[in-house]
Amino acid sequence: NVISFGLFLSPVPTFVKIWKQKAVEQFSPIPYLATLLNCMLWVFYGLPIVHPNSILVVTINSTGLILEGIYLTIFFLYSPCKLRIKVLMYLAAEIAFMAAVVAVVLTTAHTHDLRSLIVGILCVIFGTCMYASPLAVMKLVIQTRSVKYMPFTLSLAGFLNGVCWTTYALIRFDIFITIPNGLGALFGLIQLVLYAIYFRATPQDQPAGEVELPSKTLEV
Repeated sequence: NVISFGLFLSPVPTFVKIWKQKAVEQFSPIPYLATLLNCMLWVFYGLPIVHPNSILVVTINSTGLILEGIYLTIFFLYSPCKLRIKVLMYLAAEIAFMAAVVAVVLTTAHTHDLRSLIVGILCVIFGTCMYASPLAVMKLVIQTRSVKYMPFTLSLAGFLNGVCWTTYALIRFDIFITIPNGLGALFGLIQLVLYAIYFRATPQDQPAGEVELPSKTLEV
């Protein structure tokens, strides 16, 4: 949970920059909206009515839910009108989707096993999409031979988070936690290897993590 908390805190420098400049510039809300939905699904999955004895899953994803809400609030405050409308539309769609998932699962699935299966599959899908988003970053690192697009702390936190949750899932024999976090650990390891390869080639006047990818590369 501590490592996962660190992963959720990794966007803080980005939002400090947005707050200081009072503008979102070219930053995209998509990664934070995607993480918000992912956290909502995992919180629902960890509830006693779906998958009992999953307090660690609920606590860390509830924390993530709060942090992503704060990030999106800051993003909304400093966005132009058109982008605000876009964010609101995405939020409305996510809330409607979650409401539908909750309603369908609780009314049609009457056992913990079936509820865990349905929600778990959704968590795997959206969790995998969230972890797969760095693939675009890795491609760009190779193309530009620069790690300025890939912060080391985020890569390390993603790797450690994936390893810890995969280990936890293997102990619990929970395939739905194992798959996305196993992939997250793999992607994180690849990022660390790329960082080691291309760190020295990165211009020193362009610190890692200051430039964000175009929004289209981050959509999930």
